[in-house]
Amino acid sequence: MDNLKEDNPILEVKNLVTSFPIKGGVFKKKVGEVQAVSEVSFNIYSGETVGLVGESGCGKSTVAKTIIGLEEPKKGHIYFEGHDLTNITHKKMRSLRKDVQLIFQDPVSSLHPKMTVKEIIQESWKNNPGTLERKFWDKEVIKLMELVGLNPDSRNNYPHQFSGGQAQRINIARALALRPKLLICDESVSALDVSIQAQIINLLQDLQKELVISYLFISHDLSVVRHICDRVAVMYLGKLVEIGDRKDIFQEPTHPYTQALLSAIPTPNPWDIIKRKEVVLEGDLPSPANPPSGCRFRTRCWKAQDICKKEEPELLTRSCGHLSARHFAEVDKTYIPTFRETTK
Repeated sequence: MDNLKEDNPILEVKNLVTSFPIKGGVFKKKVGEVQAVSEVSFNIYSGETVGLVGESGCGKSTVAKTIIGLEEPKKGHIYFEGHDLTNITHKKMRSLRKDVQLIFQDPVSSLHPKMTVKEIIQESWKNNPGTLERKFWDKEVIKLMELVGLNPDSRNNYPHQFSGGQAQRINIARALALRPKLLICDESVSALDVSIQAQIINLLQDLQKELVISYLFISHDLSVVRHICDRVAVMYLGKLVEIGDRKDIFQEPTHPYTQALLSAIPTPNPWDIIKRKEVVLEGDLPSPANPPSGCRFRTRCWKAQDICKKEEPELLTRSCGHLSARHFAEVDKTYIPTFRETTK
C-alpha cells in the first residue's frame, strides 16, 4: 500500500455532484432535484482496490455511472491519469474509455442473448478500431476465456447456456478485452452463490496481480469487501462519511453509521455475537430530495448532539488517523469489531 501512494493516483474524484430532476404538474416542469451524489471525493492508485460501501440507494452506483460517463455530473471533476473526464472532447473521451471498464451486477442480463460468447468479446475490438488486428481476434478470444477459467470450446455458445458464475466470467473477459487500467465492479458478485462468489473474487485478485489493474469495488457485502479491498469508503445518503485502510475501518471505525454496518455482518463465531456490541439503526432513511440539515445521519444516530443539527461535519483526517465526517470522531472504546485482522 505505501509504495502505491508514492505515485499519482490513476483515478481522482473531486467534489463530485450528480443530481436528477424531480418533475411534476401537467407540463412536467422541474419542481426539485434529488442529489444522488453530493460533494464526493476519493482516489485510487495503480494496482489498488478501493471498496465503496453503503445501504441501497446511497449513491454508490451513481458514482460508478458518472465516472464511466453514463451519467452527467452537475459539479466536480473526475481525473483519470491526469485527464479531466468532465471537460474533455468526445474524441479524447472515446480513446480513454477503453481504459476504464465496468462489470455489471446482473451477469446474465448484461450479455446480449442473441450473440455468442465469441461475438460478445469481439465486439470490444469492433467498437474500438485499431485496438487489435482482426486476424488475431480468434486467438485472443481463446486466450481471454482461458484467463478467466472458461472452456474455449464453448465460445460459440449463447449466454443462456451458461450458469451465473460462468456468465460473470464472460463479463470479466469482455471487460479485459481492451486491457483496461481500471475496472469498476458494481455489485459484481452479489447475484451469485457464495461458492461462486469466492471463485470470482479469487479470479479478480489473480488478474490484478498478473495485469496490475485497479478496482473500484462497489458492494453492500462487507465480508467480501474486507477480503478484497485495500481501502474502504463508506457512503450514506449521497455523501462519504468515512474513508480509511481496511484495517482501520474494520477494527477502529469512528462514524456511527460505519459501526452500525459492521455490527450487522454475520459471524461464524457465536462468542463474537455475545461479546460484540450490536448497533440497531432506528427510523427511516431520509429522502435524498430533502436531506436533514447538518449531519445527514443525525436523524438515525444515537450519539447526535445539537451541533450535528446545525453544522455539517467535514470529511477530514481525525485523531483516529483516517478520514471521518463526524464532529466527535474518536474511536469508540465500547465498540468490539466484528472481525480481527488477518493476512490478506
